[in-house]
Amino acid sequence: MAPPAARLARLSRTASFSACHRLHSKSLSDEENLKLFGKCNNPNGHGHNYKVIVTVRGEIDPVSGMVINLTDLKEYMQQAIMEPLDHKNLDKDVPYFAEVVSTTENVAVFIWENLKRLLPAGILPAVMLYKVKVYETDQNIVVYKGEETISER
Repeated sequence: MAPPAARLARLSRTASFSACHRLHSKSLSDEENLKLFGKCNNPNGHGHNYKVIVTVRGEIDPVSGMVINLTDLKEYMQQAIMEPLDHKNLDKDVPYFAEVVSTTENVAVFIWENLKRLLPAGILPAVMLYKVKVYETDQNIVVYKGEETISER
C-alpha cells in the first residue's frame, strides 16, 4: 500500500500588542509631514492596540498531526512581536524604526523579518512563513507575504 500523499495546511495564530508612534519622515519637511500624515504626525505621537495574525504553511506531519507545534509558534511570536513592540514607543524604543517610518506596512515587514529569523530552517516537514496580517484598527489592515520588491515590467 502506498504511503498517503503529503497534505499541506496553513496555520494561523493571533497576538495583540499596544504601542505608540508618530508618522514622520526625515526625508520631508515638518510642513510636508503634517500635510502627508495629518493628525498622525502629532509631535507627541499617538497609540494603537494592534492585532497581528501570523500564518505559517507546511506539511502536516504524519506522526504529530501538526504543521508546527503551537507552543513553539507562540514562543517565536513572543520573541518577534511582543518583546520588541508591546508597550513601546516604536520610534524611540525600536532601533529598526529610527530610519524607517513606523507605518503599519513597515510594522508588518518588521514582524516578518523577525519571524523569518526565528522559524527553524531545514526541518522536515518544511514550515514556511506564509503571511503576516496587522490590524492597526478595525478599518486599517496590512497584509505582508514577504514580497521584497515589485519586479520591473
